Amino acid sequence: MTALDERTAALPVPDLSDAALAAVTAELAATAETYDRSGAVPEAGIAAVHRAGLLTATVARRHGGPGVSLLDAARILVALGEGDPSVALITANTLNAHQGQAAAATWPEATYAEILRRSVHEPVLINAVRAEPELGAPARGGLPATVARRTRDGWSLSGRKAYATGGTALAHHVVWAVTDDDEPRVGHLLVPADAPGISWVETWDHLGLRASNTHDVVYDDVALPLDAFVEIPRGDDGVYRDPAAVTGPASLGHPALYVGVARAARAAFVRYARERVPTALGRPIAETDRIRTVAGEIDAHVAQAETLLYGALLRAGSGETSHLPQLSLLKVQIARSAITAVETAVAALGNPALTRHLPFERHLRDVLCVRVHPPQADAAFLDAGRRLLSRPTPQEENPR
Repeated sequence: MTALDERTAALPVPDLSDAALAAVTAELAATAETYDRSGAVPEAGIAAVHRAGLLTATVARRHGGPGVSLLDAARILVALGEGDPSVALITANTLNAHQGQAAAATWPEATYAEILRRSVHEPVLINAVRAEPELGAPARGGLPATVARRTRDGWSLSGRKAYATGGTALAHHVVWAVTDDDEPRVGHLLVPADAPGISWVETWDHLGLRASNTHDVVYDDVALPLDAFVEIPRGDDGVYRDPAAVTGPASLGHPALYVGVARAARAAFVRYARERVPTALGRPIAETDRIRTVAGEIDAHVAQAETLLYGALLRAGSGETSHLPQLSLLKVQIARSAITAVETAVAALGNPALTRHLPFERHLRDVLCVRVHPPQADAAFLDAGRRLLSRPTPQEENPR
């Protein structure tokens, strides 16, 4: 019997019906504005997600979890993004960590067993901590300045990371680092958040996702056991390739939460249009052709984003692979559709959409953050263009 087999309780199987997810959406939405204004860790929202069993939805069945599909994981994040995208982003990172363990169990078995045991009773948040102030986004290339030095008992980790979403609410950091070996190795170290030597620098003062607590974190000679380091293998050519730069079906979780933001803006537009009765008009603006047209345009952009998201995942789930090289393009187009849906609502309403008394300006600030997630549009288009233009023409493939 392994450590993972000895858990004291099984993880919950979440209710993923539309009604159940809508109830979680409503619970998160009730506190989203408050946390957006304060910038505090959205504890109430995180607790709601944990109660619903959604934080561990992607834990593999062999580890005692529900092992939901990538499609259902996306549905979860759309629902959470519609309620509070800061909570959704924190959740997405934890779901990604469990998905990684489901695909390849690389963490120390006893450590993961303890994470799952705790997850039965309380939210256990995990995030891959990768970006650095000097390097920027790892997806653009380069190696980390954060160093893991060998010690007699294991490793000593030192360095500074940027954009560590979840902040002090995290239970574990998965830290991207390079070793000090004669031939340096690149990998990740699983770091308990309460380890001595960790300090936070509150740098997050962002336009959107203000409650995500995406601060900088400093590691100063953090002592870790030898098995905390998991090397990222190099390719057959000996070249290290950052896995974050590779877009696969599991990476659609981040754009999914912004589809939720677009849905929230659509719902807010409908409510406002039905309730707004100008004295000169004498009836709700929802009854005018102008507003009906705008509502239809917003709905079209939301439908496009949802269709691209769910369609890509359905195709992947059925075993189809022909679209996988285009996933970076699909992520970009999902992002553009979500942004345009919110911008269309804001543009149509004018001043009411820009006041903090209504949710539109918050939805706009939040949805714009989709652009920071890799790949950025220019990188996706360049890669797609190279692939398309290097492809043999039908005449070259079948010369006469």
